[in-house]
Amino acid sequence: MESARPPAPGAERVAPPRIGLALGSGAARGWAHIGVAEALAEAGIVPEVVCGTSIGAVVGAAQAAGRLAALHDWVQAAGWREIVGLLDVRLTRGGLIEGRELLAFLRGLGLDVPIEGLATRYAAVATDLATGREVWLQTGPLHQAVRASAALPGLFSPALREGRWLVDGGLCNPVPVSVCRALGAEIIIAVNLNGDLLGRRFEVPSEPPPPAPRPPPEGLAEAVRQLPLALRDQAALLGARLFPPGAATPGYFDVLANSINIMQDQITRTRLAGDPPHVLLLPRLREIGLMEFHRGPEAIAEGRACVEQALPLLRRYL
Repeated sequence: MESARPPAPGAERVAPPRIGLALGSGAARGWAHIGVAEALAEAGIVPEVVCGTSIGAVVGAAQAAGRLAALHDWVQAAGWREIVGLLDVRLTRGGLIEGRELLAFLRGLGLDVPIEGLATRYAAVATDLATGREVWLQTGPLHQAVRASAALPGLFSPALREGRWLVDGGLCNPVPVSVCRALGAEIIIAVNLNGDLLGRRFEVPSEPPPPAPRPPPEGLAEAVRQLPLALRDQAALLGARLFPPGAATPGYFDVLANSINIMQDQITRTRLAGDPPHVLLLPRLREIGLMEFHRGPEAIAEGRACVEQALPLLRRYL
């Protein structure tokens, strides 16, 4: 058998580039990040740096902690009953939802570990409510960093961390490419969940029909009825606020959702223009609403499809 040739004089082995994955904000549409991460891994693309904003911080934390499969299984099986169970309504703490149930969910998922102990470099992006400054959470309990990054104004109450009130990182950096680059990533793959959302709602006909009751999403009423009594009233109150009777003008939740879409679209375009990734993935998610977390299988499938379409470009870089 012929022995391997020694390397030519002066030849050096080139190390593969350090890959970073920037997972953007987008509430329920963020389950697409699970499909993206899984499809990348199946293609042999494993990031050494993972940074996330809001729902991107949730999925990124699961990936960095080796708990992505557990999150995938929960999302695949989650219906409205499981989603409503995470909504602990409190109207006196700066948001509709206090977030204690979300923290318990993250702990149950195995994300109550120190960020410093992760094998993958990780950061979650939040916003300082007092100064508006971007905050990179790279130390301390992982689940608390995720909770702060996902504190969507108008829904979740702010999170107190090291003397600062923190809210959703999407207010300042919806797709954290800059964070990946600062943490040492050489090739950055970014996922923008909000690239195709604007211009699809509030098409007012010339003669609007009379207002009609607006039914809640399928399965929501039954999920509320099956909750423990202590949670039932809170869930019903939240449902009444999120899904009011139909009207000729946009409701509270429509205004909130579309305002967030507009804000994040504008900020994302500006940030990516100044600091572009090497590969930008744009899953088609415009039909999934901000709080439709029960549609996880659809979002995961779209995340996978997006990676499959981008594989030729990814292989050029990698």
